[in-house]
Amino acid sequence: MGSSFGHLFRISTFGESHGGGVGVIVDGCPPRLSLDLEAIQAELDRRKPGQSKITTPRKEDDRVEVLSGLLDGVTLGTPIAMVVRNKDQRPQDYREMEVAFRPSHADATYQAKYGIQARSGGGRASARETIGRVAAGAIAKQLLARAAGTEVIAWVRRIHDIEAAVDPATVSLEAVESTIVRCPDPAVAARMIERIEAIGREGDSCGGVIECLVRRPPVGLGMPVFDKLEADLAKALMSLPATKGFEVGSGFGGTLLRGSEHNDAFLPSEDGRLRTATNNSGGIQGGISNGEEIRLRVAFKPTATIRKEQQTIDASGAATTLAAKGRHDPCVLPRAVPMVEAMVALVLADHLLRHQGQCSLW
Repeated sequence: MGSSFGHLFRISTFGESHGGGVGVIVDGCPPRLSLDLEAIQAELDRRKPGQSKITTPRKEDDRVEVLSGLLDGVTLGTPIAMVVRNKDQRPQDYREMEVAFRPSHADATYQAKYGIQARSGGGRASARETIGRVAAGAIAKQLLARAAGTEVIAWVRRIHDIEAAVDPATVSLEAVESTIVRCPDPAVAARMIERIEAIGREGDSCGGVIECLVRRPPVGLGMPVFDKLEADLAKALMSLPATKGFEVGSGFGGTLLRGSEHNDAFLPSEDGRLRTATNNSGGIQGGISNGEEIRLRVAFKPTATIRKEQQTIDASGAATTLAAKGRHDPCVLPRAVPMVEAMVALVLADHLLRHQGQCSLW
């Protein structure tokens, strides 16, 4: 009921923010894939709380336990179950929120839909749910790299109104990870950090934009008409907490161009592969990947839970005020970078298996 994603490479996440733990079951991963478990942990380390002065101070090691699906680090082709235990739980920080709905958070809508909710930390609405996605995405990344040499890399492009101009041809994981805000431009990153700290001191929050690049994507991923590649990417990325916008290729900016300016001219190719002079399509045409780099952007709203006092209502509908306690990110974007990469990798891995299943017999 909404906790599973994918067709052939399929994941199901479970757990609440302040429950015993969170995790994922990966079904459909091909057998005989040698997995680097340290690489899975490294992705979780990029996502975990308490990693810098601009993230939530909640302390969690987020050590992953692989419960099934592997033999000596090699996939069996059976379900891979992974779990991360919650250690630093403080449900007492959420007592006020048990009777007052946080504005723009999921409290009110969960209560209206289900008549009950895991109020401590937001339950399934918490970004802690994404642990399972990131762990599964780390497997998808390894599958893509082995099958096609595909690389998925994301970075923070904008925080509030501070934007970096990053050259996608040269951006590297090392450059992204060199700053705590995960913007590969050090000078702009410093300004972003200052802005997040200043807004955080006021008890407020801010949002921004993450950009993602897929290098060497396989050709032919995506299926007409409802399973177009960009449609599945949009669903995957818009399922992440706090997302409010999605663009691929030229995005909304492309609406300012004429067709003669926007069209990507095809170029002769000696190896028979599709090549284009420009890439306004963002590597996807007709819902199918053409082999050019896939480039997309995701907008994240300001964190809903803030310390500033706000007008709201309680469970009975009466007016009240709320100044949230607890440990919350003043800006979700630095920790959301590996989440974006994971969801993109999951979509590509699923479509790669679907493409192979339909089109590789002859």
